[in-house]
Amino acid sequence: MSLVRKICLVICFLFSIAVADLVHLGQYDYGFNADVRLRKRDPVQSRIVTGVPRLDGKAQPRPDIRDLQKDEDKWNLYILALSWMQFTDQEKPFSWYQITGIHGAPALTWADVDPTPGNEHSGYCTHVSILFPTWHRPYLALYEQVLYNIVQYIASLYPPDRRGRIQEVATAFRIPYWDWAAVPPEGVSVLPLSVGGSPSINISGPNGIQTIANPLFSYVFRPFNASTFPDFPYNTWTETKRAPRPINSANATSNNSFVAHALDVHLPSFQQRLYNLFSNYPNYTTFSNEAWIPNGNNGTYDSVESLHDAIHTVGGGVYGHLAIIAYSGFDPLFWLHHTNVDRIFAMWQLLHNDTYVAPQSAVYSSHTTSPGEIEDSQTPLTPFFSNETHFWTSDMVRDHEIFNYTYPEVVNKSRTELVTTINRLYGNFSPSAMLTRPGGSHQHGKKHETNISSRGLYAANGLSWNSQTSARPAMNTVFVNGRYREWIANIRVKKHAMGGSFSIHLFIGEVPSDPLSWPIAPSLVGTLGVFAHRGMHSMHSDRKITGTVPMTSALMNLVASGQVPSLHTDDVEPFLKSNLEIRISLANGKTVDVHEVDGLYIQIVSSMVKAPRSEDVLSEWGKIEPHFDLFS
Repeated sequence: MSLVRKICLVICFLFSIAVADLVHLGQYDYGFNADVRLRKRDPVQSRIVTGVPRLDGKAQPRPDIRDLQKDEDKWNLYILALSWMQFTDQEKPFSWYQITGIHGAPALTWADVDPTPGNEHSGYCTHVSILFPTWHRPYLALYEQVLYNIVQYIASLYPPDRRGRIQEVATAFRIPYWDWAAVPPEGVSVLPLSVGGSPSINISGPNGIQTIANPLFSYVFRPFNASTFPDFPYNTWTETKRAPRPINSANATSNNSFVAHALDVHLPSFQQRLYNLFSNYPNYTTFSNEAWIPNGNNGTYDSVESLHDAIHTVGGGVYGHLAIIAYSGFDPLFWLHHTNVDRIFAMWQLLHNDTYVAPQSAVYSSHTTSPGEIEDSQTPLTPFFSNETHFWTSDMVRDHEIFNYTYPEVVNKSRTELVTTINRLYGNFSPSAMLTRPGGSHQHGKKHETNISSRGLYAANGLSWNSQTSARPAMNTVFVNGRYREWIANIRVKKHAMGGSFSIHLFIGEVPSDPLSWPIAPSLVGTLGVFAHRGMHSMHSDRKITGTVPMTSALMNLVASGQVPSLHTDDVEPFLKSNLEIRISLANGKTVDVHEVDGLYIQIVSSMVKAPRSEDVLSEWGKIEPHFDLFS
């Protein structure tokens, strides 16, 4: 036997073992043999973030994940590419482990972009920063670029009779987003079943239909390095988890059903916050990040970052990786979530295109930034290279189409068309819908009804009022001369007051005795999730952030049921003083007394809002009026 043949046999043997091992672990079996493997190259990657190629000269829209799933070919390619990336050797710079690791743990240095002194243990991500929306834009573009290249490679592996069609589909590939603020299709949860339904998934690829590990369900570390996660139980879990049960157990499994239920309960709050950001936050500085801006800015306590934090804490659940800044990027849900945040940013930019990044001091460190450094529109968005020697900046990424993607809501859309879309998608829980949708699905005074199952969206939250399914209160109990009163809890707190992520819950009515049930309690008004680093109890202890919990939808439901006479001040203020309850829970499931939370301040405020008479106009907010301090 010739030496060359012996070498080929050894290669075939070793490759067959490798493939068999991957198949055992749940990766798709492409049916490679050594000759095919040697002829074909791995997907070509570059550390330079270029975005993906245009198609016929046009930027292609990133789809909603539910819409993507309706296209079998695109869905198969997406799942196969995610799986491929997750099974890529963790030592490779374009593996799931290293790309997601750019965000936080294990604080690796990517693309030779070294940390600045003292920041060796931080990820590159900018939090509580003027750069929060802009930094994530090239990050998502890099992730999309990696997956796009994998998709093209996988498409080339299809048999000749299918290859042409699949390759044509592959050229339009863009990463999907998960719209956690839109009412989902009837009978299903805010959390798509494809994400949390099963750890396995049936997929059709170049080598037929197979059952593989679901790459949206979790990420499995291969190999697992406990030193990346120094604390128990993270140092025992070989895959990412959501709301793991039993909590604080090495044998815990994800409870995605609980996460889905919690997201359903929080949907009214998420949607109200987003609608308020679109209609009442025309300045980039206040919209972009959650840093507290003192001097009486009680009308701008919310931000897209603070809303984003809530999805992290609710979506991760107690002990979930998604709820921990340093660990969150490993969870596949992170990428669907952040693509939606970028979509929101693009929509907001179309509404308010005359304001952008202004100089602001960094509050926390990143891998290349220290607290106190001035960040502005020319600050390098490290570690994302625009060419061999320079990094992308906020000025360079102001137009998202620079990376050759777009979103359905903004592509070739006027401001008026976008406002109509916002009202239709995110106006369900606003009193203004009583004017823009005068018919509704129920007549005034009728008992609350819904076609959604008992486990469904509105049955899950007894305090949510919805223009499409809830009984409508009399107009004079809500409106005065075409205006209604928007009620909000403004919250200010020290981000690292509790040494990690924590949640501030507001209730009206009975509070369940079991804290683990608080995220799904019928009496829950809403939750402010504080998304924080673990173990930073004393560091930067004076740094404060802000956010809001909208209360209008809950109050509308109480008005509709007759428990509160009207939405007006004389009726609502005394009711809230007597009935609002505060509870605090930590990311490990423990609870603390409200007085133990350093720097916590909660003020109840309101504004008279001019409701639009048609869907192509947004609400107009009046001056914010303070009512009383719920906690100070």
